[in-house]
Amino acid sequence: MVDDASPVVVEVSGLSKHYGEGPTRVDALQGVDLKVLSGEVVALLGPSGSGKTTLLNIIGCIIEPSDGSVWLDGETVYDKRWLRDNLRRLRLDKIGFIFQFHNLLPFLNARDNVALVLHLAGKSDAEAQKRAVELLDYLEIGHRKDAMPALLSGGEAQRVAIARALANSPRIILADEPTAALDSKRAGIVMDLLRKLAAEQHACIIAVTHDEKIYDRFDRLYHLRDGHLQEQTA
Repeated sequence: MVDDASPVVVEVSGLSKHYGEGPTRVDALQGVDLKVLSGEVVALLGPSGSGKTTLLNIIGCIIEPSDGSVWLDGETVYDKRWLRDNLRRLRLDKIGFIFQFHNLLPFLNARDNVALVLHLAGKSDAEAQKRAVELLDYLEIGHRKDAMPALLSGGEAQRVAIARALANSPRIILADEPTAALDSKRAGIVMDLLRKLAAEQHACIIAVTHDEKIYDRFDRLYHLRDGHLQEQTA
């Protein structure tokens, strides 16, 4: 369990998001407050349409909220408006994304899929290749660095996707159904790996999931219902 004295990495306050106006207005999020600490792995639970992915995308600076504030890794990035001009740079610097499907580029091998993110961040080819190999080795898949995505197993491809998410050493990792495409054994391995990453990289991980078999791998479980967030307590 993460110590409550650990630094806060993500905080949202009074966060709301609505679509449309008048009688057709839909409130996806209503007054959401959330803090996630360094080293913490938390889950967002709830039925489809409850606002989980909307919240994840706001934290990821992909969707603009309707109200509230967003604080990421020591910086207020949204307070009634975006306070950063270059959100793409913010995402590259602070946030890693992991999805249900690995979304690896089929024409690049494992190493180059990871290195591509570093190229986008302005690293030289030598730096990018070195960092990519280090990450794949760290995730115990370095022996598959030259394999094309079509030749990787589901678990191997997800590890490459995790390496890609870690390429720029983000403090915030956002995962949308990261184990839904995996069997129970591989899902457990991926979650144990994410817990290890959070602790060793001093990062926080926020995951949207419906996967009940991995609930015990999270430090906290939060439920979204009708746009309201509530922590599950024992």
